[in-house]
Amino acid sequence: MGLNGHIFVTRRIPEAGLEILRESGAAVTVSQDDEEKGVEMSDLLAGIGGCDVLVPLLTEPLGSEQLEAGPGLLGIAQMAVGYNNIDVDAATELGIPVANTPGVLTETTADFTWAMLMAVARRIPEAHNYMVAGRYKLWGPNLFLGGDIGRGASGRRKVIGIIGYGRIGVAVARRATGFDMEILAHDPFNREGIEADGMADWAELPELLERSDFVTLHPPLTPETRHMIDEAALRRMKSTAYLINAARGPVVDETALVRALSKGWIAGAALDVFEDEPAMAPGLAEQPTAVLIPHIASASHDTRSKMATMAATNAIAHLRRERAPNVVNPEVYDTEAYRRRAGK
Repeated sequence: MGLNGHIFVTRRIPEAGLEILRESGAAVTVSQDDEEKGVEMSDLLAGIGGCDVLVPLLTEPLGSEQLEAGPGLLGIAQMAVGYNNIDVDAATELGIPVANTPGVLTETTADFTWAMLMAVARRIPEAHNYMVAGRYKLWGPNLFLGGDIGRGASGRRKVIGIIGYGRIGVAVARRATGFDMEILAHDPFNREGIEADGMADWAELPELLERSDFVTLHPPLTPETRHMIDEAALRRMKSTAYLINAARGPVVDETALVRALSKGWIAGAALDVFEDEPAMAPGLAEQPTAVLIPHIASASHDTRSKMATMAATNAIAHLRRERAPNVVNPEVYDTEAYRRRAGK
């Protein structure tokens, strides 16, 4: 027997997830009709107000106003690992379980971190643009000189500094061993893990910034990590070093990064995320040593499809009034507010 209820999907997710939702028998509405346009706030509020389960993305702000618009909302099943767009405390107070899609994008994001690292160090986007613009007339020995990632002709082992040593940070470190790199890591919540796994050496943040040839960012966004890479941090880095951010945009002070790139404090930066997405800080787009990517670190067919199916599975659990497999606020199930919503 099919499920009764209405699932509101804010933006089109991969078909693998939509298929699961439709096969459940529930009514499914996808708000987005143009993939390059978001969801208007009026449409978001109306959708929340008329649904039993909400399937959003990071692009939708879900604060108290939006959550309170859904008196019949049984749960939120976000298609993302992060959920800093959701006021989880407010959701818990209102009795709304919130679920995400953890673990699935680790390897894909680590791969993409390395794609960005190699692209910025070897100046691949610059060289591509030069080629397709018809500017390549004659090979020369000074054409697009970049930085080595392995030992290179100098024979010196390069140092990679990994900030945030969770699943993705560990996966990035594992790849670094193939380049015979010295690996430093900093994570105030996982020092024991860093010291135990044998791949990376623990370093305090100032030491990591000063010694690393490549600094990759993988921490969660918290009040403590917001702008952790500020002007002072950028000035500590080598002038030959590269910064790679595949975590959250606000971890980096973009205005300070523009100064660092324009003044040559560092050799380059590769960003997949931005402080005020999709906007960039003034001047960033004009920096020739910046590789700028539209938030696609997890964008492989397999990974995005898996994220969509996980979100769909969470959504159906919400609709069945069951514990969602990936709930981030499990304490909500013990609240009177949830019992009232679920009719228990």
